[in-house]
Amino acid sequence: MPLARGIIRLNKRFTNPVMLRLAGIGSVVDLEHVGRKTGTVRHTPLMAFRRGDVVTIALTYGSDVQWLANVRHAGGCRMRMGREILRLGAPRVLDPAEAMTRIPQPQRALLRWPIRCRDYVELSVLRPPAAGDVDTRRR
Repeated sequence: MPLARGIIRLNKRFTNPVMLRLAGIGSVVDLEHVGRKTGTVRHTPLMAFRRGDVVTIALTYGSDVQWLANVRHAGGCRMRMGREILRLGAPRVLDPAEAMTRIPQPQRALLRWPIRCRDYVELSVLRPPAAGDVDTRRR
């Protein structure tokens, strides 16, 4: 079940700015996407998990989120994961059972309960990061 809209508004205003500062630590990432109507570059904090050339993302708010529509429209996005900046392809819906095999504990347990996430997508890493794509910002 996706999270309630009231929680979404609270997270967007207060939690997301904090989470963006933590992006790159553990499974917290900064997804950079372009607004399909405004063309504005946007940053969304998410939990993502990389295995080889594929990144798996849990859609904790469900599949009807603006960042996902923007990434689908653009055919890809960028993501800061750890100290790397990845260029990713278009998202593909992923079966929840397959997604769970890609997610480590304790995140897997959190996504099963209490979050009860049922929607996941995967994005292909389009190229390895170049030397200029290493995130050198201090935290």
